[in-house]
Amino acid sequence: TTPIKTSSPPRAPQTSSTRSLVASTSAETAMAPKAEKKPAAEKKPVETEKKPKAEKRVPGKDGGADKKKKKAKKSVETYKIYIFKVLKQVHPDIGISSKAMSIMNSFINDIFEKLAGESAKLARYNKKPTITSREIQTAVRLVLPGELAKHAVSEGTKAVTKFTSS
Repeated sequence: TTPIKTSSPPRAPQTSSTRSLVASTSAETAMAPKAEKKPAAEKKPVETEKKPKAEKRVPGKDGGADKKKKKAKKSVETYKIYIFKVLKQVHPDIGISSKAMSIMNSFINDIFEKLAGESAKLARYNKKPTITSREIQTAVRLVLPGELAKHAVSEGTKAVTKFTSS
């Protein structure tokens, strides 16, 4: 005798999750019925034992040296507090999101690196071992565009004058 083929409707492509679902359902129908589960052995009720409350320990002469030492958090220096202070000076009623603060912090780090690199090049070109305010000022003029450079130079000059006078 030849097996009788039944025609089934065409199926949509199967993903891995539908394949496993189809395989498990077809395996259950094709296999012999499963044996019934036997009830598990009776469990004894767990007795709740009352434990004495833990007593507070007073640190001994060694100052509690037996406690585990916590790892000191590695401090990451950011400009966040300074950005916030300047924001409040300019716009006291406006806040800033943490994402925007992170972007501003990255921006300041980027500008700092550009100015430091440019001023280091200038010191090297002039065969000077020290970066002075003059190299920084020239780097600002080279890195920042037009009007922004003029304002930055004037603010920098004002800050240096204030620093040297105090």
